[in-house]
Amino acid sequence: GNGSEISCHALILALGVSWRRLDVPGLDCLTGAGVYYGAAQTEALTCQGEDVYIIGGANSAGQAAMSFSKYARQVTMLVRGESLTRSMSQYLIEQIAETPNITVQNHSSVVEAKGENSLEAIVIENAITGARETVPAVSLFIFIGAVPRTDWLDGLVERDDRGFVITGTDLKNGANRSNTHRPKGWRLDRDPYLLETNIPGVFAVGDVRHGSIKRVASGVGEGSICVQFVHQYLANVGS
Repeated sequence: GNGSEISCHALILALGVSWRRLDVPGLDCLTGAGVYYGAAQTEALTCQGEDVYIIGGANSAGQAAMSFSKYARQVTMLVRGESLTRSMSQYLIEQIAETPNITVQNHSSVVEAKGENSLEAIVIENAITGARETVPAVSLFIFIGAVPRTDWLDGLVERDDRGFVITGTDLKNGANRSNTHRPKGWRLDRDPYLLETNIPGVFAVGDVRHGSIKRVASGVGEGSICVQFVHQYLANVGS
């Protein structure tokens, strides 16, 4: 930005998140050309008959593996830990185990990506033995979490330890706070609205909000609901 300022009576923070980037040689230059962060149904459709590799061991990676398994020849999940049990819901673990074209490689990390104009191969390292293996690959999908874009709110809007914006009743139930107290500095004679932050008139919706369901439909729904709270807030401004 150019440093200009805009005044407003109410503000909705719909900042989204950024995928955590994997710092591995060759990945950056091949991102978008065989290497992808996250995936939608459209990506699964384009991988018909391919061998697909997925990095990650949490629910998002498991859900992607199940989606890709419907179209890909083989789906290989590369998991740094010893199993999926620490980071994935049991129902997904069971579904993956029952899907014949999904393989889970534990203690495995990608340490290099190779290719000229698009991904051609990846180097996989076993954390236990240290052995490295180069395998052909044309599709690598990375699911290692996301980071909210909220650094610029530091010291103003209350966030959790991962940077997600805290809203509504979570402001009262947070650390060092009892259920009977409102957010520190809160001066209105009411509790914060469901999607309102610790600053009256500042709201947060979608992935950036603490405790939100990280889905497009959920974000759209929160945005629609938030408009009603904004109307309620504005109706009482100055009254």
